Amino acid sequence: MARRTEPAGTDAPLSGRGLLLATATAALDAGESVLLTGEPGIGRSTLAAALAAGRPGSLVLRCAPAEGERHLPFLGLIDLLSAVGDDDFAALSVRERSLLRAALHRSPGESRTAYGDVLALRMAVLKTLTALCDRSPVLLVLDDVQWLDRPSAQALAFVARRATRLRLCVIATLRTPYDPADGGGEAVWPTPVRELAVPAMTGRELGAMLDGYAWPRPVLARLHAACGGNPYVAVELAQALAEQHRACGRDPSGPLPVPAALRRQLLARLDPLGPRARRTLLVASAAVRPTVALLRRAGCDSAADDVGAAVRWGLVAPSPTGAVRFTQPLMPRVVYEDADDQARRDAHAALAEAAGDPVERAHHLASLAPGRDAETAAVLTSAAATARRRGAPALAARLGRLAAERTPLEHHAADADRRLTAAEDAVAAGDYPLARGLAHEVLGESVRPADRVRAWIVLLDSCGQAMAEVADVFPQALHDARGEPELLARLHYRLSWRAWVVEGSAVAALTHAARSAVLARRAGDRRTELLALTQQSALEFYLGRPGAERTLARALAAPQDPRVLFDHNGPVFLKHRRHLLHDRLDDARTELRALAYTVRYRGSAESLCQCLSGLAQVEILRGRCEAALDLAHQALRVTEQAGLSQGPAWYAVALAEAAGGGADRALAAAERARRHSEDDDDQLFLPRALHAEGHVRLLRGESAAAVHALQRVRLLETGQGQGDPAVRRWQPDLAEALVEAGCVDEAAELLARTRAMAARLGRRGLLAVLERPAALVTEARGEPARAAAQLVEAAGRLAGLPYRLEEARTYLALGRLHLRRGDAAQARGALAEAARLFARAGARPWSAATAAALARLDLPAPAAPAGLDALSVTERRVALLVAQGASNREIAARLAVSVKTVEAALTRAYRKLAVRSRVSLARAVMAGVGAAP
Repeated sequence: MARRTEPAGTDAPLSGRGLLLATATAALDAGESVLLTGEPGIGRSTLAAALAAGRPGSLVLRCAPAEGERHLPFLGLIDLLSAVGDDDFAALSVRERSLLRAALHRSPGESRTAYGDVLALRMAVLKTLTALCDRSPVLLVLDDVQWLDRPSAQALAFVARRATRLRLCVIATLRTPYDPADGGGEAVWPTPVRELAVPAMTGRELGAMLDGYAWPRPVLARLHAACGGNPYVAVELAQALAEQHRACGRDPSGPLPVPAALRRQLLARLDPLGPRARRTLLVASAAVRPTVALLRRAGCDSAADDVGAAVRWGLVAPSPTGAVRFTQPLMPRVVYEDADDQARRDAHAALAEAAGDPVERAHHLASLAPGRDAETAAVLTSAAATARRRGAPALAARLGRLAAERTPLEHHAADADRRLTAAEDAVAAGDYPLARGLAHEVLGESVRPADRVRAWIVLLDSCGQAMAEVADVFPQALHDARGEPELLARLHYRLSWRAWVVEGSAVAALTHAARSAVLARRAGDRRTELLALTQQSALEFYLGRPGAERTLARALAAPQDPRVLFDHNGPVFLKHRRHLLHDRLDDARTELRALAYTVRYRGSAESLCQCLSGLAQVEILRGRCEAALDLAHQALRVTEQAGLSQGPAWYAVALAEAAGGGADRALAAAERARRHSEDDDDQLFLPRALHAEGHVRLLRGESAAAVHALQRVRLLETGQGQGDPAVRRWQPDLAEALVEAGCVDEAAELLARTRAMAARLGRRGLLAVLERPAALVTEARGEPARAAAQLVEAAGRLAGLPYRLEEARTYLALGRLHLRRGDAAQARGALAEAARLFARAGARPWSAATAAALARLDLPAPAAPAGLDALSVTERRVALLVAQGASNREIAARLAVSVKTVEAALTRAYRKLAVRSRVSLARAVMAGVGAAP
């Protein structure tokens, strides 16, 4: 069957099912048919129903054949034409009507031998659908066409080949992979047809679908990983998990239960395979990293053919390297658990013999000896250490847990150490449910203070930004650590984070960080000392303290701890922030790229997310918006997969979308970042999320809303004690929004204070950026020529700095100013330069704003009101409302500004128009604007 195939989920404006629905709707609007393909349970039927619901002007005819009914002739037509009455057969001849009624079982007394007149019957179906199409467009919804009975399929294919002039479209769903002998081989849709593979659900889509269960984000992330984005599997797992939780109160972070119905469905997908291939898949399910070569060494001589068959049936993903990866993540577990004990032991014995890697061999030897044995536990512990050195913390955690389970009961200290080490590896791998489970096991059994504090720290480290959720841990941990400098140092370091993230106090956080560094140095714990010094330096930078550089130098000095090198809270990561303060964007990018490369293989998921987010923000400043978009969305994927708090990642996405994506998507991302930060009570990232929201609203021209969001940022940052405005540069956006909202004096006051702090610390880049809102203040105060000169000077200063987007924004502001002055030539030059810089940066939203300003040059200039051309935009608005009889308080409410701002605008308007009263001002306004104020 000829059909055009397009992948779903690759377009920038939409993703996943949103893109599929948009693409399919566009195809239907263009008169094309749509074929939705995908594995069982992926949601083809639901999407087909949603598409049909979006065609209210069409007559929708449906059929949904089942596998057990595909041998019943004409059942598809019976279902499809069930909504068509006998009156619609009026155009048929007597014989055609008789044949069709007989086929549809509407004339039980008529002979079924009439089916033999195949041509007349198919012509009857064609004429009936033609008559229906003459009255309105017709949409056929054919769900699971692979089960359509052959006579119905042949009749519909006959119609499809002759429907080129009919207002007829088809939405069909086809299960893949499928055997053409089972059906699905007939082209039952008119051409052209758009084939769309239904994509797996994203984590966000799955979370929305399962919203009623109110699972925490880590549980949703595990459900998404286990179901592979298949909604049917997700619902089955969620229901089983909810039932288990209700029945026995078991922690939902434990192993996911696989319900019997789902297990049977997954095992049924193995039916096309023979015994030999099924044994090969069993061996693959028992392997840590199965490959065709490993399976062949393990005695599966026909591994290549068996895996090839599994690929054809959609059980295994094709791989050019020979890796064996099951397409359904639950499949290896189901295959393994369905085998008997002897078959599993045989598989592990063969793999232990075939494995050339000591880590994998240890795993299989442990599976062969399920009891507690000191020698086996030691082998597994050694293998876990090897995996850790290789940068595979997830494997190290799994092996470490196995080592603890094999440790003899009388070896209490070794058992606790192995569990805690595995928990720490799980934190590094982003497997927080496993980490928390192991920590709680130790807390329930161990009385040793060192073990208990390690377990408390695992619980703290596994909560991400949501430290408010574990606030009760600190008193218990401090009680267990009393009198032990090393343990207290580690806890004071985390108390520093709590003070900053939860309490929003940088000063209190600095006290804890400094205390941690002193205690760690006294205890000889260089790792904690390095982390504490880095935290201390970051806080000193934030507070504008002069000792920040010296503290960072101490953190970067030898000796270093290898584990800290790969931590986003370590001194190497802070180096890039110091580079940003000094406008060294290329140095910051180099540091982050090297760190991200290493962290991807040897660090934690949270460290990788922070590296990617930081890189995205650096690329935005450098004017590389496409790269920033890619990096920000990578960070979001890592966050979702690891079950981390999503506020920081959504913040990066918001900034990247505002720079190079779309303003609407940027606003949605900023609002999600704010909601996540508020839910987590994260005072560290909430101001950043609000800054992103205010920045996007300023881009969209929503000045009052931008002021509201950015004033919250100002309140939070001031409360936290920010002393270096270059650490988080929200001030230029707030000043610009204040000017647009008419709060000129407040903007000027903010700029003066920010300039003083930036000048004291030598922040050249920020000082240059501040010139743009300063020029807008100058214009609002009635000096447009001087404001234009300020913007030209600011653009020149920025040209010598690496901030390409800020330079382009300055030219855009200059062009808009010339537009307001009516100087088309100067406006065109400035806007053309802004457009060039934005286009080079890939800054699509800003390019659109520049294009809108350029479009105004091609319109006839509006006549300036006589006598009012000297007024600024805000002053003119106030004057017009005064002329309409509004009081100062009413004007303030109308313009979303303060009464003080209205009074100041009125004073300037009186002076410019040479009037002394509201009555004289009203007369001057009405004389200028005539009958259309």
